[in-house]
Amino acid sequence: MGNPDSGTITGTTKLTGVLEDDVQLYRKRLEPGADVQYNPFTLRTGRQGYLILIQGMTDELRFQSDILEPLNRMDSEQLKGWDEQNSNEKDGGSEDVFESLSQSKQLRLMNSVEESLTGLCKGETVVLLDGCAQPLMAALHKWEQRSIEEPAAEPTIRGARDGFTESMQTNMTLIRRRLATPDLKVEAIPTGRVTKTDIMLVYLESIIMPGLREEARQRISRIDIDAIVESGCLEELICDNTFSVFPQLINTERPDRVVTALLEGRLAIVVDNTPFVLIAPSTFADSLHAAEDDYQNYLFASFARLLRFFLSLCALLLPSLYISLTTFHQEMMPSDLLLGISASREAVPFPTLVEALLMEITFEGLREAGIRLPKPVGQAVSIVGALVIGQAAVQAGIVSAALVIIVSFTGIASFIFPIYSQGLAFRLLRFPMMLLAAVLGLYGIFLGLLMLLIHLMKLRSFGVPYFSPIMPFHPEGLLISLLRLPKWAVKSRPVETAKRNRKRIKDHMRPHPPATPKG
Repeated sequence: MGNPDSGTITGTTKLTGVLEDDVQLYRKRLEPGADVQYNPFTLRTGRQGYLILIQGMTDELRFQSDILEPLNRMDSEQLKGWDEQNSNEKDGGSEDVFESLSQSKQLRLMNSVEESLTGLCKGETVVLLDGCAQPLMAALHKWEQRSIEEPAAEPTIRGARDGFTESMQTNMTLIRRRLATPDLKVEAIPTGRVTKTDIMLVYLESIIMPGLREEARQRISRIDIDAIVESGCLEELICDNTFSVFPQLINTERPDRVVTALLEGRLAIVVDNTPFVLIAPSTFADSLHAAEDDYQNYLFASFARLLRFFLSLCALLLPSLYISLTTFHQEMMPSDLLLGISASREAVPFPTLVEALLMEITFEGLREAGIRLPKPVGQAVSIVGALVIGQAAVQAGIVSAALVIIVSFTGIASFIFPIYSQGLAFRLLRFPMMLLAAVLGLYGIFLGLLMLLIHLMKLRSFGVPYFSPIMPFHPEGLLISLLRLPKWAVKSRPVETAKRNRKRIKDHMRPHPPATPKG
């Protein structure tokens, strides 16, 4: 009836039709179960029954209207026919009950005890009736959930302020409100032997990239694991390269970002019990595009995108450039700047690499501490701590003032990534780049960049080149990636993901002022 090692509920145990024996069968399977309720009831015809539910997951107020009242409306002739069917062992007499209750549109007939236990653990109610050899399941879900709030990880100045929650139904509603079209398709794939987590594939049928839906369904269906607790667990199991530090799927809390991706031919993967939705495929440029770029003036949005690309290079290379220039290539710096840095480092007893590693590790530690601590305290620790420790380290002669400036600006640059997981990749890659710079100078930096570019060009996201539109090169796609062009100028969907139905907007949609009326 089940595998105790895996925690799964499997088997084909049938009910006996004797109410007390059937209830004891459920008690045996669910003990100890302090939160399981067994509520007996009696129909007006004298028929006995039980409602089995889990506290806190079921709307008990709907018992009377959705279950008891339809059962009480069954007359003696229906019950007599039910008993005759039961005595003939056709189907346990459940069809009359199921048909009588079908008006609630919340009930379904189960074939085994194990099948009903799976529904019970998801918040449904088991209905047992004396003489009925098949359990009925009533979908009377009700549980506490977080209200819709602005996404904390993706704040925006202009744009929608609603974000996904841990409820699958709420998240699907937020998407469908923005895409009121029958072309929006949703497929369910329960995953996890123990958790049986609901996973939804969401896409626009007329736009989605050919083969993407089948590929996603295949990757998820082959997963055999005990639990999918969060979308991050699923992401590791379906991405193309598990050894890469770069996120090959976008994770977002913003419904408008998901809708934009669906309109580009991508696919959204909605996982129950998490507010983070996965978008596939994704590219490197996508991680530097903020959701509000589409809502701001295109000139400012273009400037912001270029600034993000520049700061992303600073977040990766600035400490290593400082190490290489001060250690190997002093002749490349202006004399006044070199003299100033040399004077500030005169009392520092460590090599530049050790000095930089100390400051970088300290800054990263303060940043992590600020995240884990309560919000009011965390902000004070991360900001004040960095200022106090930096100033004290300079006065103590442990680090130079120039390096404090470099590390501070690098830390600021690492916060510009709209996708948090992309920022983590650059924070991690910064340290091997520093080691290469300390050993080989600028040659080491160029070697590291070459290896990084080769990796990015080989990387795929659901078969789509991760470094597209740079490699393979698409001039139009590159222009759109670097700049946010006016809406009327972007007439086609991205060539990387939209292989069909590429037309986004009609021609000649550029706005023109009305002609001045004569007279």
